Amino acid sequence: MQEQLTIKGRFETPSASRYLQQLCKHFGHKIDVRFDEHSGEIALSAGPATLTATDTELVVVLKADDAEALERSCNVIDNHLERFAFREAFKNFDWDQIET
Repeated sequence: MQEQLTIKGRFETPSASRYLQQLCKHFGHKIDVRFDEHSGEIALSAGPATLTATDTELVVVLKADDAEALERSCNVIDNHLERFAFREAFKNFDWDQIET
């Protein structure tokens, strides 16, 4: 079995919990999600997204079977958060590949 690729994105913001909840509620209309104020899981089609909110940042960990699927997931999260965090001029997460 092929091991999934993993990428982690960080966004420094004092509104991390609010954005985590917005993302989860938004996706929850169409796919399975689980969340509270500080953590969440979104069952994206390419693979799971795990979200964590602290007082100063939102962290998203994405998994997918291949690089193309991982890039699609990054774009989906970035595009949605860009709409939610427009007051902070958000454009995209700082994504870093995680070696497994």
